[in-house]
Amino acid sequence: MNYSLIVILVLGVLLVWIVSLYNRLVARRNSVKESWSGIDVSLKKRYDLVPNLVETVKGYARHEQETLAKVTSFRTASVNAVTPGEKAEAAAGLTRALGSLMAVAEAYPDLKANTNFLQLQDELAGIENNLESARRYYNGTVRENNNLVESFPSNIIAGMFGFKTSPFFEIDNTAHRERPDVSFR
Repeated sequence: MNYSLIVILVLGVLLVWIVSLYNRLVARRNSVKESWSGIDVSLKKRYDLVPNLVETVKGYARHEQETLAKVTSFRTASVNAVTPGEKAEAAAGLTRALGSLMAVAEAYPDLKANTNFLQLQDELAGIENNLESARRYYNGTVRENNNLVESFPSNIIAGMFGFKTSPFFEIDNTAHRERPDVSFR
């Protein structure tokens, strides 16, 4: 009788531990999904702002079509990107293109003084700050998820139930990591 009670108790503790670990894995996976939606929201705001910014600059800098075309092209690539890696790459290209656009704006004093352009610049700066925070939060949740999925003994439960590691939001091309030289005012 004692042995069967001990076995039942051990199995009960093991079952509670497995359920607890499974629930932690689900919570971490959901945190990664939620944090990715924060990046998506910031990127969407950025994508929505870009056409207004381009149109405002177009009125002042008609001969800067190549720069405007690059911004529009990277915006389209960003909107069409699906995976975190694709979105990171496209977002980096858009950041560089926006830096070039702001450099063009520096050459036009009337544009720099335009209230609409200044408001768009401020909105873009706010969106970029939100995007940076969202990326950090996402990468933090990915780190926590990946640690749990890859650590022993939770990796056994993760493998049994199909939990996977998530990709970090990072830029693969080192040239894209360089901060564009932009002067907003």
